Amino acid sequence: MERGSCSPPPSGFCSVRHGLALILHLCNLSISTQQMNMSIALPVMVNNTALPSSPNASTERPPIDSQDNWNETLNKSKAVAAVYDWSPEIQGIILSSLNYGSFLAPIPSSYMAEVFGTRYLSGTCMFITSVLALFTPLAADTGVTVLIVLRVIQGIVQVALLTSQYSIWARWAPPQERSQLITIAIAGSVLGCFIIFLVGGYLCQTIGWPYVFYIFGGIGCVCSFLWFAVIYDDPVNHPFISTREKEYIVCSLAQEGSPPGWSLPTKAMIKSLPLWSILIFYFSDYWHFFVQTSYLPTFITSVLQANIRDSGILSALPFASACICLVPGGLLADFLLSRKILRLNTIRKLFTAIGVILPAVLFTSVFWVRSSFSTTIAFLTISSAIKSFAQSGALVNFMDIAPRYSALLRALSQIFSYLAGAISPTVNGFLISQDPELGWRNVFLLSAAVGVLGLIFYLIFGQAEVQDWAKCRHAPASEQTE
Repeated sequence: MERGSCSPPPSGFCSVRHGLALILHLCNLSISTQQMNMSIALPVMVNNTALPSSPNASTERPPIDSQDNWNETLNKSKAVAAVYDWSPEIQGIILSSLNYGSFLAPIPSSYMAEVFGTRYLSGTCMFITSVLALFTPLAADTGVTVLIVLRVIQGIVQVALLTSQYSIWARWAPPQERSQLITIAIAGSVLGCFIIFLVGGYLCQTIGWPYVFYIFGGIGCVCSFLWFAVIYDDPVNHPFISTREKEYIVCSLAQEGSPPGWSLPTKAMIKSLPLWSILIFYFSDYWHFFVQTSYLPTFITSVLQANIRDSGILSALPFASACICLVPGGLLADFLLSRKILRLNTIRKLFTAIGVILPAVLFTSVFWVRSSFSTTIAFLTISSAIKSFAQSGALVNFMDIAPRYSALLRALSQIFSYLAGAISPTVNGFLISQDPELGWRNVFLLSAAVGVLGLIFYLIFGQAEVQDWAKCRHAPASEQTE
């Protein structure tokens, strides 16, 4: 069936596929808050408030002039919740334990999504990680080993959820709406970062740190129930979708082929420069992301001399700006494509370049404008807003080049993301420890350099056409791994 013969889509956002994007938005919001709640709660869970020795930790003792505010926060939280005598080394292990299984989960979860179906796998993972969040305070009371094991399991489950959900869009997202649907879903992760930064510290101070886990774990359980009620693996089996929308989606995806099952063109994928350009860009983009999540609160507290309470709010502003701009960026990309103003390949590379070059200039300039508090915060906020355009560029490009393998390619991209997460905080922590002042300059310059190098490789080798190895045909036996 020719794509041009497809009937026009239902108007507006009152469609089942946009409802799916909203549910995924809420689920990603919940997962994001569960990933970061320990970073917020840990400083008031322990007697020792010194910076954990692990470079992945983002909690630091505040400067002298804000120590009174910090002590006040600790005293109030201790009155309503238990505290523990965990050493800085143990604190570092607790914070990083969520990522211990991250490298193992992506590839198996992509295949499990094909075997068991995304609806059941992702919905079950959403429920399990939320229940584990509810049991986190009990695990902390039981012992630090139990807590670490719980977080390792929780991290594996979260990665399985974040990977397998992309199989949904291989069956639900028409090519001309792919950017907007995925950005609506992904915006939940950024909004979750904003919310946990904004209210996490307040919850710890007023009603106690356990409620950071109870509240956001409970929200996750509700999201899992919504998931099973609304999400189905494909539009053909959805009980509430209209015939018109179903035919439009099926018709739009007809030329992209069916899911691959267990057939995998391994050799062709290894030789695919467009695929490597996406994976390398994921590494470079998430290098910057982990600089923000790991060290932005520390920078605001130690360099800008903000107190602890204000630091949380100020750290949330860049995530708020990114969340606001994510969806409009996806809508703009789909508008340019649907009106045939630009080719898809041009759109992906243009949005990626915008999302790297301008933020790199602003992010690097932060060190030289740090004497102006308002200018520094403005640069960080605007940088994050513009950087969100890359989500409609290279970060969604794997859905273009191989929609049949979307879950698998998402798994590969996550491995490169977690690799950046393992290296970036370590390198940047070393730079800061060598020189507390010039170290920040080097952190910003290195982040910009890594981002620009990833952009250059993507601009040279990136493509937006479905690759030959990803098309629905029988590949030679020598190029398949059964």
